[in-house]
Amino acid sequence: MPSHRDRLPRTLGLGSATALVIGITIGSGIFRSPAGVAQKVGDPALFIALWVLGGLLALAGALSLAELAAAFPESGGYYAYLRESWGRRTAFLFGWTQLVLLRASAIGGIALACGQYTLRMLGIDPASHAVTAELVSAAAIVVAAGANIIGARLGALIVNASTSAKFVALVGLALLALTLGAAHGGRTAHFGTSAPVAVGSFGLALVSVLWAYDGWGDVSFAGGEVTHPQRTLPRAIIGGTLAVIAAYVLVNVGYVYVLSMPSVASSPLVAAETMTRIIGPGAAALVSLLVAVSTFGALNADFLGSPRLFFAMAEDGLFFKAIARVHPRFKTPHVAILLTAAMSITLVFSRSFEALTETFVIAIWPFYGLCVAGVMRLRKTRPEMPRPYRVVGYPMVPIIFLLAVVGLLLNALATEPVSTLVTFAIILVGLPVYRVAFSAQDAEA
Repeated sequence: MPSHRDRLPRTLGLGSATALVIGITIGSGIFRSPAGVAQKVGDPALFIALWVLGGLLALAGALSLAELAAAFPESGGYYAYLRESWGRRTAFLFGWTQLVLLRASAIGGIALACGQYTLRMLGIDPASHAVTAELVSAAAIVVAAGANIIGARLGALIVNASTSAKFVALVGLALLALTLGAAHGGRTAHFGTSAPVAVGSFGLALVSVLWAYDGWGDVSFAGGEVTHPQRTLPRAIIGGTLAVIAAYVLVNVGYVYVLSMPSVASSPLVAAETMTRIIGPGAAALVSLLVAVSTFGALNADFLGSPRLFFAMAEDGLFFKAIARVHPRFKTPHVAILLTAAMSITLVFSRSFEALTETFVIAIWPFYGLCVAGVMRLRKTRPEMPRPYRVVGYPMVPIIFLLAVVGLLLNALATEPVSTLVTFAIILVGLPVYRVAFSAQDAEA
């Protein structure tokens, strides 16, 4: 088995692993996506149904991924699962996509939201102080990276604290909206309106919902540092995903109840608008604090997980060997963390939040599909392999997830063919890179 399984100490228990799932998932998406979803789907019943559907798809993926997480509890997560089920070339393609398209973009987007909302919390308009917002965002990346270099325990402590705070605050916001909203314009009649919705618009709205749910399996990147991983990883992935689904559906019901669908569609800062209706103008600073804490927590959670992908690739000889160095004192993959931080800071100063996140779902979900298909492939090719956890509802749960992936990609090709094809082309450039740089090495192995 790959040597990196035991190079990093296992210090993350069930609480930290579950907090990591929730902390990565609840970032900026739930505070920015509802408006875009409402613009595409004006019917309130379909709007809520989208958040339920997105959650169920995430849960189907989580239930399936948990089998691989328990079977291969090592650093790298999806990369390791793709390597075991489809081979090194497919695993490299995933790592290549993360390197050139996704991981730094995702962290950069979260950091940019963190910087913008930190300024808003202080009463400063981030739109008119864009450079200041970028500097604050870069500082947040440096702090998160530094904490995770010092040790996984410190990174996990920050994640645990911020996850608890933002989860309670998000659920609290929803409960305030539902219990006090009636005195401030809240009406059940807001759910009774209807509007026609095109199939293509529904699919595009689902992409935005899935962006908000993304992160349900990213704890697997740090699988090599989780204690009792065969039990802990499945419980954390499934339990964390269920908690996020409950919070997301509840808070979106609260948004519609207080604001109505047209107002949700026209409110890019929908959480702030909802709280302002209930509490008054001072709520904007409170919600800005919530989003700043939420995004900083997600930033720390990302640094606790995603650099391990590049670490695992380097250990396998599919990336620069220096990236596989472990800090002699802190026992963390410090070079991989520094690389991720440097790329993320570069993107913060060069791109907008929307540009940083718009291609994420279309680029990552094909690999999610391959991982889930890998569960079925390994059941046939390696039936004797120990499986401490087996997918609940097999084979229907993986099949449902795979059908959703195919539908999502077909809809993207039909509604946004140019950007989707460009994304796929960038991914496929990794094949000749692999052939030139690594295929000979594999042939010798």
